[in-house]
Amino acid sequence: MRLDKYLCEALDITRAWAKKVVKSGDVLIDGTPCKNPAMHVPDTAVVQYKEQTLSLIGTRYIMMNKPEDTICSNASNELYPSVLSFLDVEKVERLHIAGRLDADTTGLILITDDGQWSHRIASPKHVCEKVYLAELVNEMSEQQQQQAISQFADGIMLNGEEKPTQAAKLNFLANDYAELAITEGRYHQVKRMFAAIGNKVTFLHRCQIGDLELDESLEPGEWRYLTDEEVALF
Repeated sequence: MRLDKYLCEALDITRAWAKKVVKSGDVLIDGTPCKNPAMHVPDTAVVQYKEQTLSLIGTRYIMMNKPEDTICSNASNELYPSVLSFLDVEKVERLHIAGRLDADTTGLILITDDGQWSHRIASPKHVCEKVYLAELVNEMSEQQQQQAISQFADGIMLNGEEKPTQAAKLNFLANDYAELAITEGRYHQVKRMFAAIGNKVTFLHRCQIGDLELDESLEPGEWRYLTDEEVALF
């Protein structure tokens, strides 16, 4: 990696400012001053700036089991804490949430500082299925369930929308408990879809994004880094 790029990542500064830092003569590579911003930094090198040893954080990919009453925002507000407040990591401000959830919705969220990776998850151009578990206020008979499954597969016209939703896969696990797989991310989509057929979601949990399932060992608010194999799913 070029020295100026290394400094950009280690100090969170612009490329132009990194070049000024290098020309100042305060950057050492293995104890030797370096004023060449294009200098290649070996992987094993010790880089110092004003006697501070620098290190690269690298790209991070995190899975969290989002708890209820938290927000998918980089900052907390007067009502709810940000999900990022649960992370004990360096430079947390560089991270963002790929595929947000409402404050009262729980389950799988992905957090990263890789913009291209998160774009593949959240962008409508990339079909990425999300699976939810929904508790309903009203129990539905077998006939009502079959009708709802058909309606969701055909697409639901939501209030205030010009186009129906894309085909969704609905499966009832109990008379008032359903699993729903959708490929869109419209505003409050799952809640509005059930409202459109005369029911109401009382609790919503996301258990899967694409082929990645939520780690069942994670309690609400707990998180872990994704494995290389899990990162490669997107």
